[in-house]
Amino acid sequence: MWLLKQDVSPWLAKSGYVVVVKPLRVLAIILVAMLIRWLLHRAISRLASSTSRASMPALLRPLKERNDVTAEEALFIPERRRQRAEAIGSVLRSFVSAVVFTMATLLILGEFGFNLGPLLASAGIVGVALGFGAQSLVKDLIAGLFMLLEDQYGVGDTVDLGEATGVVESVGLRITTVRDARGVLWYIRNGEIVRVGNKSQGWAMVVIDIPIGFVSSEEAIAVLRIAAESVATEPEHQTEFLEPPEVIGVEQLTVDGAVIRTIAKTTADSQVVIQRDLRRALTESLETSGLSERIAASRLLPRSAVPPAWLGGGENSSPSPADPQRPGGAT
Repeated sequence: MWLLKQDVSPWLAKSGYVVVVKPLRVLAIILVAMLIRWLLHRAISRLASSTSRASMPALLRPLKERNDVTAEEALFIPERRRQRAEAIGSVLRSFVSAVVFTMATLLILGEFGFNLGPLLASAGIVGVALGFGAQSLVKDLIAGLFMLLEDQYGVGDTVDLGEATGVVESVGLRITTVRDARGVLWYIRNGEIVRVGNKSQGWAMVVIDIPIGFVSSEEAIAVLRIAAESVATEPEHQTEFLEPPEVIGVEQLTVDGAVIRTIAKTTADSQVVIQRDLRRALTESLETSGLSERIAASRLLPRSAVPPAWLGGGENSSPSPADPQRPGGAT
């Protein structure tokens, strides 16, 4: 407008608008988009970095916050929160960048005179087509995002995902990799994970059942209780027991005698070691106390010294048909 008011030709005025004004407006759109992107990225980074502190923002808290956190587990929570916050922050920053630059591109195309109506309609049709064709991909991404928000599992956790059970090696928005006990690396799509059994979160319970035959259950319980307490007082295991082990008594009765159950609440990482050492100590206590021989002897079926006559145990082994002791005999 300023050039039109001056004493110049209309062609020169329009050329000046195209050459000077439009590039400046395009540059302004780009600068504003970059500023908005920088501000949003900074806010996301500050929000993610604050998760390692004691007061975690509500946005990044797991949707189901766990309150039964032990002292040992609390030492690893900041690092676990940091890793999860970095993953969530990376996803949010990528999403913000895509949205901001898409809007900036549309505004720049509008400045050059492009009709955005057909373009937006075409983009909507393409988006619907991609949505129908990539349903599994969208399902995997959404499941991976909620998995991160809920903190279901992380790298290093021992998990049971159904067919695959092992240690998590990497976690992504679409794929989770698990290496099982045989060394096989499983690639599992997040959208196909129906249930997750995490063996590394919180505490674990050790349950050991020991058959004692038909010996005195009170005597066996006393021996097993002393052995369990000795394991709990060992220096290398004192910090691994969250509660003292307990011999709860007779769990069941079988044809071979009674079964005594011993339980112990331990940390998740030390469950296997505690179970192995506790089972060894309980077995050795039965041997040193002499109960093992008595247990083995009590399992032998008692034999009758003199079987009944109708079973062929005496001289007159063939009872008469009228013998009342014979099964089915006359009465």
